[in-house]
Amino acid sequence: MSDLPPDSTPLTTSAPKRAVIVAIANQKGGVGKTTTAINLATALAASGQSVLLVDLDPQGNASTGLGVSRTDRTSGTYALLLEDADAAPKPRPSQVPNLHILPAEPDLAGAEIELVAEDRREFRLKDALRGSGIANAGYSYILIDCPPSLGLLTLNGLVAADSVLVPLQCEFFALEGLTQLTRTIDLVRRKLNPDLRLHGIVLTMFDRRNNLSDLVAADARGFFGNRVFETVIPRNIRVSEAPSHGKPVLLYDFRSPGAQAYVRLAQEFLTRERDHARTKVAQ
Repeated sequence: MSDLPPDSTPLTTSAPKRAVIVAIANQKGGVGKTTTAINLATALAASGQSVLLVDLDPQGNASTGLGVSRTDRTSGTYALLLEDADAAPKPRPSQVPNLHILPAEPDLAGAEIELVAEDRREFRLKDALRGSGIANAGYSYILIDCPPSLGLLTLNGLVAADSVLVPLQCEFFALEGLTQLTRTIDLVRRKLNPDLRLHGIVLTMFDRRNNLSDLVAADARGFFGNRVFETVIPRNIRVSEAPSHGKPVLLYDFRSPGAQAYVRLAQEFLTRERDHARTKVAQ
């Protein structure tokens, strides 16, 4: 993969099948969830996949990280959730070729309360993605950046998704909270989305100088086995700097250790998807 050009190319719409939808979720904040959503989406797009990033977090950090200004978020995920499918917002191209985004409007902050009174409140995102045609618009993958909570917005993300990818910060409290999230995933699978699967756990902010990172990684692999990605995302200043420039780290500094880690993560992600698809065909 070479350096990514700053311009954006139109999305091709030749693929008739529905996109694979992946929720990126962790109820704990500060674990690298949005950073992973932005940079995994970028790396997948750079590998030739057509990708849509859905910013479902009212903080709107995924939108900021892809260069969408707060004054330019007039039609996004709030409209998708709470307006008719006929009036659904259109994904917009980003500065990354093959990567589109549905940004988070400021009104999304009140969506949790508004959703309480809605019919099929847990299915609003799923129904909207399918009813508006977005799920069948030619994207290979739709990545949903969920809020750092287990409220109705995250629940909508889990119900709409085929799988969940969990970023796990290499610190003790993050590992402790993972148990609660896996219980929620199991509950959603039993009650609302029987096809939901755990795609994998990504170890983030890994610091090789810190023994705790090794201990958390060993505990996670010991409990979850091969569901933990081999690729780990290192603690890297370039990853932290990139959002302030409105760019994924792959555009900000492609050769940095953080950017290269996300390239490897995308490759491993695609390998897992191919293996899963082969397994489904064999069944």
